[in-house]
Amino acid sequence: MCEPASGPGITRLGYSALERKAHEIFQSYMAGLGLEVSTDAAGNSIAELPGQDPSLPAIGTGSHLDSVPNGGAFDGIAGVVAAMEVARTLSTASQPPRHPIRFVAFAAEEGARFGQACTGSRIISGLTKARDLPALLDQDGISVAQAMAALGIDPLAVEKAQWNPDDWAGFIELHIEQGSVLTDAGMPIGVVDLISGSTRIKIEIKGRASHTGGTPMHLRADALAAASEIVLAAESLANDPGHHGTRITVGKMDVFPGSITTIPGECQLHIDVRDTDPARQRVSTSELISRAYDIASSRKTEINVEILADASPVILPIAIRNAITTSAASQGIEYRVMPSGASHDTQMINHVCPSGMIFVPSQNHGVSHSPDELTTYSDLAVGIDLLTVSLRELDSSLNTQNSH
Repeated sequence: MCEPASGPGITRLGYSALERKAHEIFQSYMAGLGLEVSTDAAGNSIAELPGQDPSLPAIGTGSHLDSVPNGGAFDGIAGVVAAMEVARTLSTASQPPRHPIRFVAFAAEEGARFGQACTGSRIISGLTKARDLPALLDQDGISVAQAMAALGIDPLAVEKAQWNPDDWAGFIELHIEQGSVLTDAGMPIGVVDLISGSTRIKIEIKGRASHTGGTPMHLRADALAAASEIVLAAESLANDPGHHGTRITVGKMDVFPGSITTIPGECQLHIDVRDTDPARQRVSTSELISRAYDIASSRKTEINVEILADASPVILPIAIRNAITTSAASQGIEYRVMPSGASHDTQMINHVCPSGMIFVPSQNHGVSHSPDELTTYSDLAVGIDLLTVSLRELDSSLNTQNSH
């Protein structure tokens, strides 16, 4: 399901026709298993396996189906396929679960198109409202609201998708690691205890476009030169010992007018600041913005800074983590408790109900968001087996009261 002429890898952007096609495949498969399938007001797909006691809150699993441009074949979709396989196993089991089990494919988890990550799961968690959607724009100026409407999803009705915490007992997401910790350690499973936060900013630098031959160096206000210095300042800041654990990435730079014989008059930077410490995350962002203003001033340019999205780190509940580690021990599966440097739907779902994550190893030095992304099917099989056992463990051990 790669968009035609989109280049290598997978391009299945949030709230696009291809993403909806992937959701249709998920729904068709789940309906074929006899599950009750629906699409909520945010475009998330949900399939439910009834439990023995319909009064009990549900246990959930799933992930997302969208990708970054020219991404890999496993990010997000591995967790959805895992949910599909768990659904097949549980729907044919002789003993049905006590709790209803819900399998979810979230919409628009990647922030690559609109700047904000986890839009579908933010909506169900009450963190993104209908009023927020018109301001989230892609590179063509299309808003989330407009993209939804084009697919037949009413952007004014999204708050109907918000989950009631009383309806949910717990959630576990399987995902590829997107790093090399597990592979380097020879470990088959990671159990996530902490998910990094992310602050995403856009910096617009305005200089003065002018002729490259007619303008002396000392009279220039070069927006690209200022932007380049900001990029290096971001790298220097993240490498500073006082910011150990901070990761800053300038993932996109646009230069205008983009002519070899014209001094750049405007430049836009899109920057992602990540950290496992919420205070350090915000301090790093503030310090980077301060440095950017100083650089712009010294180069006779002007800047404007916009916060595109901000999510705090999340410590995942020990009860769900214990269910996963207990299940791993019962199956003789080695594991490592570890943080996640990437954002995930689980980060948002945890605002509704206790949530956890299972990581499976990433090969090729842990590369992700790239066509070279790779996880072996044997490693996925181990993760899916553990996910199945962990959900059964939750089903038998959870109290009927949902509590963090």
